[in-house]
Amino acid sequence: MAVEEEGLRVFQSVKIKIGEAKNIPPYPGPNRMRDCYCTVNLDQEEVFRTKIVEKSLCPFYGEDFYCEIPRSFRHLSFYIFDRDVFRRDSSIGKVAVKKEDLQKYHGKDTWFQLQPVSADSEVQGKVHLELRLSEVITDSGVINHKLATRVLECQGLPIVNGQCDPYAAVSLLGPSRSEAKKTKVKRKTNNPQFDEVFYFEVTRPLSCTKRQFDVEEEDVDKLALRVDLWNASNLKFGDEFLGGVRVPLRVLGQFGVHDAWYYLQPRENAGKSVKVEELGSLRLNIVYTEDHVFPSEHYTPLRDLLLDSANPVSASTANILGEVCREKQEAAIPLVRLFLHYGKIVPFISAIAHAEVNRTQDPNTIFRGNSLTSKCIDETMKLAGMHYLQVTLKPIIDEICTEHKPCEIDPVKLKESENLDTNRENLRHYVDRIFNVITTSGVRCPTVMCDIFFSLRESAATRFQDEDQDVRYTAVSSFIFLRFFAPAILSPNLFQLRPHHPDAATSRTLTLISKTIQTLGSLATSKSANFKETYMAGFYDYFNEQKYADAVKNFLDLISTSGKWDQKSIETPIMLKEGFMIKRAQGRNRFGMKNFKKRWFRLTNHEFTYHKTKGEGALCSIPIENILAVERLEEESFKMKNMFQVIQPERALYIQANNCVEARDWIDILTKVSQCNRKRLSTYHPSAYLNGHWLCCKLSADTAPGCTPCTGGLPANIQLDVDGDRETERIYSLYSTYMTKLIKMEEACGSKSVYDGPEQEEYSSFVIDDPQETYKTLKQIVSAVQTLEQQHTKYKRDKFKKTKIGSQEHPIGDKSFQCYIRQQSESSTYSI
Repeated sequence: MAVEEEGLRVFQSVKIKIGEAKNIPPYPGPNRMRDCYCTVNLDQEEVFRTKIVEKSLCPFYGEDFYCEIPRSFRHLSFYIFDRDVFRRDSSIGKVAVKKEDLQKYHGKDTWFQLQPVSADSEVQGKVHLELRLSEVITDSGVINHKLATRVLECQGLPIVNGQCDPYAAVSLLGPSRSEAKKTKVKRKTNNPQFDEVFYFEVTRPLSCTKRQFDVEEEDVDKLALRVDLWNASNLKFGDEFLGGVRVPLRVLGQFGVHDAWYYLQPRENAGKSVKVEELGSLRLNIVYTEDHVFPSEHYTPLRDLLLDSANPVSASTANILGEVCREKQEAAIPLVRLFLHYGKIVPFISAIAHAEVNRTQDPNTIFRGNSLTSKCIDETMKLAGMHYLQVTLKPIIDEICTEHKPCEIDPVKLKESENLDTNRENLRHYVDRIFNVITTSGVRCPTVMCDIFFSLRESAATRFQDEDQDVRYTAVSSFIFLRFFAPAILSPNLFQLRPHHPDAATSRTLTLISKTIQTLGSLATSKSANFKETYMAGFYDYFNEQKYADAVKNFLDLISTSGKWDQKSIETPIMLKEGFMIKRAQGRNRFGMKNFKKRWFRLTNHEFTYHKTKGEGALCSIPIENILAVERLEEESFKMKNMFQVIQPERALYIQANNCVEARDWIDILTKVSQCNRKRLSTYHPSAYLNGHWLCCKLSADTAPGCTPCTGGLPANIQLDVDGDRETERIYSLYSTYMTKLIKMEEACGSKSVYDGPEQEEYSSFVIDDPQETYKTLKQIVSAVQTLEQQHTKYKRDKFKKTKIGSQEHPIGDKSFQCYIRQQSESSTYSI
């Protein structure tokens, strides 16, 4: 989801590797071990949870998490929880990384000390205050000063124990501290509207020499206004602190007036009673990305250069990006997504693959390196083939992870209670089943993958047919088995086949299966020799029958036949997403209860259903063709966050997701899967129909047409939905990052052109087949990148001039923006 800023869209995303924790404090009791899990939070909203690692004080997680961040946030937080024997969760410690500090840890494995967790330190939200200082002349002629404090509203307050009933307490801090004055309690809202004014007598003498209301120098640090937000509690333990702000009176300045938003802060002494080193530490790798995307026309020059990269490929814009990037995958990810978006991925990959095949001397090494071609095909398979993987492998992977059958065949690692022959039979059973589901799945292979495999087969056969009759198979199997199915079996959590990394025993089973499947698909002449381990070579003898090789070749023939299969003709429903959410009863009966209940939701390419629990029959089934729109539902409708609505011909189904990231994911995939519906609505009601009228437009008829345009875009392929402008912006960022290398490549082209000899040693890192054409392309790239750089610089400076600290978008206390302001002020003397 993008945040719109005057024609510019801002996208935030984060990729996290949760490694391990160490030195967790032991459990106070005879059994000192803990059962720990880790959560990822945007501020205090949980968006991901790892598996529980049992009986360990140094739990290893090894889990990856990626999400698009759909809202503003102040901290990216990680909590370590312990689950005791009564299945109660207690927090051990947390890591909270400020948004402005994320770049410091970008892409680095970092150990973070766990910090104490306390109610006082769990602060989020902001408050809008207005202060006004005025003179009051008494009957005796004495001038007093009165401070009027107006508490207008708050936004984004934390919800404590499922409820938020906030009020504000306002006091004047100084030598004679005033008693706190309180607003009324606002029930069931974390965005309260207070709009209450409180008055305070300022008794200290004020300096008026320059017709200002400044507090005397010696009193600047003594006089301040304190505003604390509290959650009114019905419990005997008292009200809960939500956060506060301290406003020194010096902010009143020349005119004695101050109007600003403030971020709420924790208490100054929050969490200081515990020694930090006693809580342990957590290893994380965080990659936070923020893309600023301009309107499409700004990217036309660079985009046109990129999309013309197939002619000629050796001197193309895309190939140059692959040469200058530190890692080929850096270039492959945005390139593949861009070419997919514009329907040119097959000719692009065909061109770069053909060029690589022509440079390959030995058919046994074809597509074996981490080249731009290999990385681009890997990324294409991940994007286009994710649902293919799910429908093919997920059922059997789920079974393996659930059954926990012993499959260890290494005699050295065998447990005393295990039997080697039984384990071999268990493993052979799993390998046979996975092999069969793969080799019979050719009809489901996405068309775009089939077209690419057809191109690979033709290029390899043309180049090496006389030297290796099987090269047309190995060129394809090196991707579909080695880089697609085998990695998915090895790490199913990375391919959305499982929610978490498998336990150690299951992971070992999957490793053995992956190795065997990879070798079966390789069609090598001496397969047993492929294994370094003698026990694997012996196990592979089970699969030496010709039927396995024939099945692989038949499968490879099928998936490398261009344009033969259309994925839309598959009759088997493909499961796209499932999970628990809360739904409101749809009110099919006029006087029926319309309460909220937790249900298991399941979405396929055929229907959207919900069930009482996972595995039970559907309580309700909505055919995809009956989904007319999927939109967010305004929070005020039911005083509940993260709600959306699935609009049907006769009614809307109101659903609450578990967090903001999950809500965005459900809305996105439901919108995409229903976008081809010709009956889709153009307008909708952003609020619910309650008490005989729509809350948004106040119309009384429940059939009244919508009052707001729908946000759903044009029809799109579920698997290949890509924002072309965003990917072009990412490619621009890469070119900008590696501008020094681009200049060096230009110099290398000049050197080769002039001397027509071998590359000089300082330019040996570049592969330049056509210096003259490459030089022309480089000049065009540099020109396009510099133009975009100027537009970015102009945008930043315009924003710097327009933005006000203390505004609703940038409250006081927003250190990330204050850092940005400082950077802009330091660079303001430079011209574009």
